[in-house]
Amino acid sequence: MVLGDAIEGEAREVARVHAAITSQVLRYNQPAPAPIVLLSGGETTVTVRGTGRGGRNTEFLLAFAITLFERSNQYLPRVSAIACDTDGIDGTEDNAGALYLPSTFQRAQKENIDLVKALQENDGYRVFRELGNLVMTGPTLTNVNDFRAILVQ
Repeated sequence: MVLGDAIEGEAREVARVHAAITSQVLRYNQPAPAPIVLLSGGETTVTVRGTGRGGRNTEFLLAFAITLFERSNQYLPRVSAIACDTDGIDGTEDNAGALYLPSTFQRAQKENIDLVKALQENDGYRVFRELGNLVMTGPTLTNVNDFRAILVQ
């Protein structure tokens, strides 16, 4: 299901909306039943408040993980996501984006990684690097859009 190809706004706010839609699929089979892939594109923004490292896509996935856990922690094993920039560079970092896996929240807790604090510090790069979930493509020299894909099983 394509949610839109020109979605803009703060990455963390866009993530909260995507997590709400994901929760709606999990709980009520709306707007469509699982299995489904929710696709979206567009370039979000990040208002830097902290001293961490990261770009729009890691910020999106941090906020997505936190919101999804708060809304539907019993459904975590059924959701995976990717958020990347087609040019291979997420903000000013060397990654294209990152992966959110069903085990992301539990692995972060096990490694004593505080996702909420990382979001407050705009430190998504460090989180996903430590979890081994950065997507590294190198520069593609093709800047089409950021894209997000959320798989709900």
